Amino acid sequence: MASIFTKIVRGEIPAYKIAENENFLAFLDIFPVVKGHTLVIPKQEVDYIFDLEDQILSDLHLFSKQVAKALKASLGCQRISVIVAGFEVPHAHIHLIPSNSMEDLSFSHKLKLAPEEFVILAEQIRTHWV
Repeated sequence: MASIFTKIVRGEIPAYKIAENENFLAFLDIFPVVKGHTLVIPKQEVDYIFDLEDQILSDLHLFSKQVAKALKASLGCQRISVIVAGFEVPHAHIHLIPSNSMEDLSFSHKLKLAPEEFVILAEQIRTHWV
């Protein structure tokens, strides 16, 4: 059965997309720990990130770096933190989290944003996408 991320890639489920190319997709997490919390995924469905082929893993990180630059430029945070946990969805993914302190990285506190906030935020970030 396809993961929810694969369904997003196929266009079966909507997402607030930030960036996309032929191999990767970045979109806002709908259960963010902070505003701008973004997920970066390979379009290829692989459960565990370290099961990705070396070149895909490398390219995923380079794509994430470009997304992180757009996030930082649009949100003015100190850092874009990177977390790879791999338990929530059986599809390799990287969390990019705009952060100013360690408190911004707690997954025990989720924000609830209105759909309009996601739309505005995604557009704001996309304006900084290279």
